[in-house]
Amino acid sequence: MRLTGASLAAAKAALPSFCLAVRQASGHRPSRHPDMKHAFAALLLAGAFGTPVLAQPPQTTQTPQAPQASQSSQAPQASLPQATPAPQGPLWFAQGRPIPEARRAVDALSNAAADGLDPSDYDAEALRQAVHQAASGPVLAADAAARLDAALTAAMERMLSDLHGGRINPRAVHANFAPQEERPYDAATVLREAVAQHRVPDAVRQAAPTFPLYGTLREALARYREIAAQPVWAQPLPALPAGKLAPGQPWAGTAALTARLVALGDLPAGSKPPARYEGALVNGVKAFQSRHGLQADGVIGAGTLGQLNLPMASRVRQIELTMERMRWTPLDGPRMIVVNVPEFMLRAYEIRDGKLDIKLEMKVIVGKALDTRTPLFEEGMRYIEFSPYWNVPPSIAKRETVPRLRRDPAYFNQQGFEFVTGDGKAVTTLSEDNLEAVLNGRMRIRQRPGPVNALGDIKFVFPNNENIYLHHTPTPQLFKRDRRDFSHGCIRVESPVALAQFVLQDMPDWNEARIREAMTRGKSSTVRLQQPLPVVLAYGTVIARADGRVSFLPDIYGHDKLLDKALRQRTGRPSPPAIARAAAARQ
Repeated sequence: MRLTGASLAAAKAALPSFCLAVRQASGHRPSRHPDMKHAFAALLLAGAFGTPVLAQPPQTTQTPQAPQASQSSQAPQASLPQATPAPQGPLWFAQGRPIPEARRAVDALSNAAADGLDPSDYDAEALRQAVHQAASGPVLAADAAARLDAALTAAMERMLSDLHGGRINPRAVHANFAPQEERPYDAATVLREAVAQHRVPDAVRQAAPTFPLYGTLREALARYREIAAQPVWAQPLPALPAGKLAPGQPWAGTAALTARLVALGDLPAGSKPPARYEGALVNGVKAFQSRHGLQADGVIGAGTLGQLNLPMASRVRQIELTMERMRWTPLDGPRMIVVNVPEFMLRAYEIRDGKLDIKLEMKVIVGKALDTRTPLFEEGMRYIEFSPYWNVPPSIAKRETVPRLRRDPAYFNQQGFEFVTGDGKAVTTLSEDNLEAVLNGRMRIRQRPGPVNALGDIKFVFPNNENIYLHHTPTPQLFKRDRRDFSHGCIRVESPVALAQFVLQDMPDWNEARIREAMTRGKSSTVRLQQPLPVVLAYGTVIARADGRVSFLPDIYGHDKLLDKALRQRTGRPSPPAIARAAAARQ
């Protein structure tokens, strides 16, 4: 029923306060501010039907607004789509009624959580209500339909852009990948074409990353939300006897543990709890441990118990964060090498006809979490060095090598070191003057090719500002460790011959025998690739496999924690422009 008289006047009086709040907050509106959310819903319903759903207008205090530049402490945000009303008329309405694609659009917004996004970022519920009432209530006037149309368009463009390129600048969370504004994506054109072709759900699916891992993560997210709702997580597991539980010991928690492992898929459905901790239950714990970066010995210590007691909401969030990273990690090349740092693994991929083919995978050693972390970026590999020299980085020379040589001069010849002058001349004499020259930047130290060379016998080079590369190692025994962050930042590879074969597969003269001969020759040589091969140093703490197994990895560098904080602190995220314009139009 249409409001008249005092009620209508009250509704109109409330709108200027709302519009003032939108103008004040248009650059810095908290996405979850409750008053703004209610006011926006009231605006949509009032503007659409002339039948305001009255809400208390937000109580605004007109304080001076800080300049835009003063917001630098907030996490940089991804650019937002500029939703401009199309000159040919409304996108979602015909004769004052929403077309079927409008309902599909609000369904997509409401289902944003399936991709780890937050539906409230897109005012999904308010738009759903407004479109529903526009379909079942009075026919909308042209200006009211235009306002609701612009608001729905802006929300959809924002979601498509978020789905395609992420919600924040990756460089704000220690990932040197291109932010959204450097990877153009025309959400407005994508959306308009999808509506015209009646394929809005397809456009939403296609906006998401196409790399197969994203799809398996999406399935895992739905599954772990279901797991989180099960009652087996209501109480923590009982304390362990003497601080740990070994196979064969009695324990009051066997029933609860069995229920959890069944829920997680580490034990088959219908498994019965044993009287003691033994048999299939131990095997279930080993499966759990292997999926969580723990030593799979079946012994439940503090680490395993902590992972078993971790709230499933934390796992859900971990999956969401990994999905967010995939939106801006470049994994779309036909051939590539990807190092997943927290997994300590390298994989070489080929994608043919949309199918992923893992050609190679191997263990790697990455930078130490404490002080020499491996950076995250993408560059093209351009050449391989066989029997390489190792040019000791100045920071390592000053901090480690020079002090060691002063304490132990014999180390110089043992390691095959030499000094190199500014004009490239090699000096093989150890002296205090030469050490001082290194500290002063007039000389550098390098290690000759040989069995103790820090790079091993091969180096894979993808030129970058961080001076990071892949290489072999003279200490392969470290690959037996479960946690492998031991390097100064570069990545040591377990199977260099296999990697070289993958890299050089388009150069058939470089067979395995020739590669091995070049590696052991003792004389440095370089082979340039015919075309650059992308190398991606990535960071994902959840691996979801096609068979349903999901592995959770330790956040060794704290990058997940940083990303979670950045996403939760997006108070600087502006309103969709069309929504702001729709509000301003009510004045």
